[in-house]
Amino acid sequence: MKPIHVGLLGIGTVGGGTFTVLERNCEEISRRAGRAIAITVVADKDLTRANSIVNGRAKVIDDALAVVNDPNVDIVVELIGGTGIAKELMLKAIANGKHVVTANKALLAKHGNEIFAAAQKKGVMVAFEAAVAGGVPIIKSLREGLAANRIEWIAGIINGTSNFILSEMREKGASFDDVLKQAQQLGYAEADPTFDIEGIDAAHKLTIMAAIGFGIPMQFEAAYTEGISKLTREDIQYAEELGYRIKLLGIAKRKANGIELRVHPTLIPTKRLIANVEGVMNAILVKGDAVGQTMFYGAGAGAEPTASAVVADLIDVARTMTVDPEHRVPHLAFQPDKLSDIAILPMGEVETSYYLRLRVQDKPGVLADITRVLADLGISIDAMVQKEPSEGEALVNIIMLTHRTIEKNVNAAISKIEALPVVASKVTRIRLEELDK
Repeated sequence: MKPIHVGLLGIGTVGGGTFTVLERNCEEISRRAGRAIAITVVADKDLTRANSIVNGRAKVIDDALAVVNDPNVDIVVELIGGTGIAKELMLKAIANGKHVVTANKALLAKHGNEIFAAAQKKGVMVAFEAAVAGGVPIIKSLREGLAANRIEWIAGIINGTSNFILSEMREKGASFDDVLKQAQQLGYAEADPTFDIEGIDAAHKLTIMAAIGFGIPMQFEAAYTEGISKLTREDIQYAEELGYRIKLLGIAKRKANGIELRVHPTLIPTKRLIANVEGVMNAILVKGDAVGQTMFYGAGAGAEPTASAVVADLIDVARTMTVDPEHRVPHLAFQPDKLSDIAILPMGEVETSYYLRLRVQDKPGVLADITRVLADLGISIDAMVQKEPSEGEALVNIIMLTHRTIEKNVNAAISKIEALPVVASKVTRIRLEELDK
């Protein structure tokens, strides 16, 4: 059977890994796909680097548009990244009747609805396993392996950089700024780490998983996003003392009145498996009504782990290229005309538990004032600790864990508590999830 000809756009870290894995495992891949798969042309602005990787085994050019217009290319692999030229190239490839494999989570989260509609119209596939959690096969699991289930919730550590920072802060008692510098030196964080530390990268990935899990359109702009840059080693330590660990989680939950879609630091009981995922590793919990909880764990980034997902997509596309488009697995798992218009809940309507740390004057009546505010707003306290003041200090830390309550009530309570004359600073609020049902 005629080999599959692949055009590769971008041969950086993941592109180089893809080229290497495809070459090294070519025999296994051919046996699985039923035909040979070969990268025949590579487009990259850095021709010197590209030629050093390809070493004469494929044509190297600096014109990506020429690749998507090449009639001999069957599948385009887009590894350029970003939402500018990558979008133009992807839509052009689709218009030319080519299948596309991509690792571009930002592009899919923001423009996936348009891209999938174009692919549906042309009868081609857009495969994107590598866009979420690197080599962890979460997309295929949500689309196919868990297809019998009504997905109830998804919760994941889906940004390795943030997880590395939180792990180091906990283990070494280091400050956020010091660990961020270390992450940059090790190559885990970019010079501008905003997407990682402020939760944007995780929100891109969560948007994609939620769309597949619940059968809804991509709605990145509706996701609540809060990063880890304001976390202190003090709160990480207090959480540990209370039996919790702080992780940056992406959480999507199906509720009676809508879908929760949120990324933020979260206290998780240390006895949960996901609380013990450390360093740059990723882990995702999925709760289905039939299967219960499942957990997917592995490397969320890196040349070959991500290349593993890219090549797996190439094999999938090769297997189903001749299948009638109506009989392929839909891009978002549900038939395109059956996607739900259920609303994404505003953050104020989200229900969870909370960790509250207050810096207050060490004098009688303070606790009564604070608990009265909470009681008036229907917020009950699950646990409370008052730390001993340092010698000579007139201020103490009080840590409270609440039962589940509505976020807007907590916001109102925090405003009232901060207005009390006995409260010396802003209230620190971190959400808490038990992840047990």
